[in-house]
Amino acid sequence: MSLIDWKDDLSVQIVEIDNQHKKLLNLINELHDAMKTGKAKDVLESIIQKLISYTKSHFATEEKYFKQFNYPLTNEHIKEHNDFVNNVSDFQEKFKAGKLGLSIEIMKFLTTWISKHIQETDKAYSEFFIENGVK
Repeated sequence: MSLIDWKDDLSVQIVEIDNQHKKLLNLINELHDAMKTGKAKDVLESIIQKLISYTKSHFATEEKYFKQFNYPLTNEHIKEHNDFVNNVSDFQEKFKAGKLGLSIEIMKFLTTWISKHIQETDKAYSEFFIENGVK
C-alpha cells in the first residue's frame, strides 16, 4: 500500500512537471514499502541514486522554464533545489559511512519536501507558467 497517493492537490497543472513529481512519489512509496518489510537497507543505495538522477532532470526542467519566462522567484526556488541536492549528497555520504536509521531520515526529508516544496513553492509558479503557455 502506498504511503502517498497522487491527488489533485499535488498538481501544479503542468503535465510534464506533474509526471516528474509522480516519479518522486513512486520513490517515496518504494522506500516506504521496503521499510515496512524490513528491507530498507537493501533498496537505500538504489533510492539515493534514483534521487540524484531525479534532481538532475526535474530541476533542469523547472529551471529551463524559470529562465525562459524570467520567473520572478527564480533565485529563491533554485536555492531550495540546491538545498535538496546537498541533502541527497549528504544522504549518499551517510549511506557510504554505514549510518543507521538513514531510511527514516530520508523518508522524513522527502515527505516534508512534498508538503513544503511541491505544495507551496512549486504551486507558486503554476499560474505564471500557465499564463506563459506551459501546459
